[in-house]
Amino acid sequence: MNSQFFTYLFIIPLFLVTACAQSSKTSFPSPADYDLNKPEKFIMSDALHEISGISFFEGDPSVIYAEQDELGELYFFKLGDAKIQKYKFGKKGDYEDVAICKGFVVMLRSDGVFFTFPFKKSYEKEEEETHEWQGLLPKGEYESMAVGPDNKLYVLCKDSKADSKKKAISGYILQVGMDGSVHFETDFTIPYSQIKSFAKLKNKNFYPSAMGWNTKRKEWYVVASINKLLVVTDGQWKVKAAYPLNPDLFNQPEGLAFDQFHNLYISNEGGTKSNSATLLKFEIKP
Repeated sequence: MNSQFFTYLFIIPLFLVTACAQSSKTSFPSPADYDLNKPEKFIMSDALHEISGISFFEGDPSVIYAEQDELGELYFFKLGDAKIQKYKFGKKGDYEDVAICKGFVVMLRSDGVFFTFPFKKSYEKEEEETHEWQGLLPKGEYESMAVGPDNKLYVLCKDSKADSKKKAISGYILQVGMDGSVHFETDFTIPYSQIKSFAKLKNKNFYPSAMGWNTKRKEWYVVASINKLLVVTDGQWKVKAAYPLNPDLFNQPEGLAFDQFHNLYISNEGGTKSNSATLLKFEIKP
């Protein structure tokens, strides 16, 4: 085993703070299936202080896959376990999201460059070859990526001059090949005006920081850390609802995923050294 590329971190990666965390008396509105005021709250280890993306393999909640936006490493762990594992796939960079698609791990860098390598439940052997895919997305800043119901990659642009000018979010659909290659397929837009029909934007623009596909409702969930807002759209990206987020719970939400039981998970970066990164689990209502 090449220890440079596979490491056990014998640091308690997270622990359950409370089964029903509620940080303020103010009740914030929530989607019908969840109570965004009462998550299970897990504190992340220092290794994941800058956690900026989470994912599951085929929705299996027993292992969470994550990355942080400074190092080229994939982390995987079980909630409440006393160890966290990591696999080095590349050099340092501003990585913003992770997805598992067609047997490959896909990493999204903030400049819209993709990195792919074979998915394994355990990386105990020599490192896998990582491939880099450039020039597929227009110039901009990117933080949100998820696998859709058609097993394709969906990406939302967080910020670009073009989006500011047209007053809309640009989205992109990409295909992952059987060899791990990434190919552009088409694009779409979400006008800011649709979001403003449901909520006030604290800034003139909307800045997506994480996204996920809700298989039960056939809806997209899109969270924006800067706006402190959760936006819900249908499968064709028409906005259906928007929910202001409690900043005490969602200090910097940059990761979002659903498990196979339709539970919702949102991760927060720690931000300042005095804050801890958190993982919030919202169980689906009966």
